[in-house]
Amino acid sequence: MKFLTKLMYAIHRVLGTLLSILFLVWFLSAFVMMYHRFPRVSEKEKLQRQELLTRTAGTLPDIADVIAHVAKDEKIRSLSLCRTLGQTVFEIKTNKSELNLPATPSDTILPISREYILRNASLWNKEPISRIDTLDALDTWIPFEKLKKELPIYKIHFNDKEKTELYMSSQSGEALQHSTHEERVWAWFSAIPHWGYFAWLRQNTALWRRTMITLTALGCLMVFAGCWVTIDVWKKNRRRSHSTFSPYKKKWYHWHYVSGIFFGLFVFTFTFSGMMSLNSVQEWNVSKGEKAVSPVKKLQVLSVCPEQFKLDYRQALARYPKTKEIKWSCFGNHPYYTLKEDKKEWYIDAADPTMKPLDLTEEDVCAAIHKAYGKDSVFQLSAVEISSLNHFETYYRDMNAMYRGQSQLPVWKVEMNDAGNSVFYIHPQTAKVRYVDTVVRWKYWTYTALHRMRLPGLNSNGTLRKGILWMLLLGGTMVSASGVMLSVNYIRKKYRKLKK
Repeated sequence: MKFLTKLMYAIHRVLGTLLSILFLVWFLSAFVMMYHRFPRVSEKEKLQRQELLTRTAGTLPDIADVIAHVAKDEKIRSLSLCRTLGQTVFEIKTNKSELNLPATPSDTILPISREYILRNASLWNKEPISRIDTLDALDTWIPFEKLKKELPIYKIHFNDKEKTELYMSSQSGEALQHSTHEERVWAWFSAIPHWGYFAWLRQNTALWRRTMITLTALGCLMVFAGCWVTIDVWKKNRRRSHSTFSPYKKKWYHWHYVSGIFFGLFVFTFTFSGMMSLNSVQEWNVSKGEKAVSPVKKLQVLSVCPEQFKLDYRQALARYPKTKEIKWSCFGNHPYYTLKEDKKEWYIDAADPTMKPLDLTEEDVCAAIHKAYGKDSVFQLSAVEISSLNHFETYYRDMNAMYRGQSQLPVWKVEMNDAGNSVFYIHPQTAKVRYVDTVVRWKYWTYTALHRMRLPGLNSNGTLRKGILWMLLLGGTMVSASGVMLSVNYIRKKYRKLKK
């Protein structure tokens, strides 16, 4: 036991010297990340720059004529209609290819040219362009490996007071990144140091992941050793008569010991949960091949057949004239349309020609489950339990009761009698599905609950949750800052010895 204790002292001292600054950066950046995240182009921002579909409502074709362009041996995975830069286009994704078809057969798809990119860029900022850089490699604001296929990428600088920068793909003409000077400054104090979003590292996803996991794993070992040392010091101190709370007279030892007693466990869970955010629980908890296909996708596989959609999509567009994008979808065998406006989404039952909102019944849910898993021996369908849930619970939570104009409750809760105790939460008015099984539960408790304080009782009270986070992060900062000072003093002592 003495040898093990000495080893823990050595591990904590060595790893603390190496990692204390990193820990301080993690805690300080966590404060900023509660209010400022890494700038990205969101789907909402893209939608805002699209045009109303009703501008060409009178010339839209029958959907059967559109689907006729898809090869018979291909299965449609996604079908949507939107309008940008004066052109209305059907976007079709199948299991083999992607098609962009103009709504007007006589039109041709605009080529991705310099003129097209500049026109698209003008939708994001009306100010004049001061400079355009052509990037042949990823940089700090587009560090993700998946974006390499978009190279070369055009970095457009606008001559406005916000110093806006826009990244455009030369392959698709799409906006990849949009940020102001203020957003970029905040990112240097939040996501970049916290997540290691340095272009030289992040553009290699495998290397970035291994690096961050290794650092957090070493951090867990360091903090565990620190907790061991703290307990050992506390036990020795208790044996002494008339002892004070802390045996240390030097202030940095004193504050490191005291803050470690109160916040050491949180520092460990914060580090461990950060590591688990990058680790796939399935790699060490569930055997490979157990779920080859996502259960959610099984319920939402799209198969656009004209006879299924009894409601003409043009009628739906006429009812909702502010629609900017319409999407064809199916829940099991039940077809529906999703119409997107700037701030709202409408879900229309396409199985009924009378134009009514989507409202999945218990029978619809049962039919979809049987379609997806009727031939799957893993699921014992005779033991499926379906109930209507009228309140949020641990694995079905939402900080906002409304999302894009839609209430999140009630929801169908489908409990499956399988090895993973699977549960589906199916929203009847939107057909959105949340899936929970053993893997998801492990992920929740090892990352979401510990790292983001998404705990039962706190999810519905954002003020209380952030208050607790502030207190814990301040404690972690105190532990890390005192550790940095001890590391500096330790290096100074070693340096002086070497000079003698």
